[in-house]
Amino acid sequence: MPTLKSAEYCVISAPFGRLGVQTELVDGSLMISKIDYLSPDVALIPPGNTLAKTFSKQCAQYFNDASSAFDVPLKPAGTAHQQKVWNATLGIEAGKTITYGEIAKKIKSGPRAVGTACGANPYPLVTPCHRVVSAQGLGGFMKEDSPGFYRQIKIWLLKHEGAL
Repeated sequence: MPTLKSAEYCVISAPFGRLGVQTELVDGSLMISKIDYLSPDVALIPPGNTLAKTFSKQCAQYFNDASSAFDVPLKPAGTAHQQKVWNATLGIEAGKTITYGEIAKKIKSGPRAVGTACGANPYPLVTPCHRVVSAQGLGGFMKEDSPGFYRQIKIWLLKHEGAL
């Protein structure tokens, strides 16, 4: 039986660039511990374990059909507030958006605090913070408030899902 490394990182292809995925052994269970949006020039690193391969397949399904759901174990992360925000995003269907203010009302917080929590999301794509938008338009993404690489990914994802 092959021994599992405690943490492994792979880089898979995505229509907007690359996805970096870290898997980690947590209390004997393999979990995803980080997902990164990476530029298209980052070298691919094939998935090295079952979980990374499963996630890679689920990504391919999602890129083919935006209504595909992700079902992978995620390493617990974040503050209680961040978890409330991230959990609220899980209820937003593909093709729909919600504003920072609407989530803030639901969880009794403020829109800026919701935006900050979305920016700190370690599991983008799986935890769909890209579906949270500003009352005045697109809003920021991955701590980026101006047009740039991450905002282009948010636009791509929302177009792919039919929300834009």
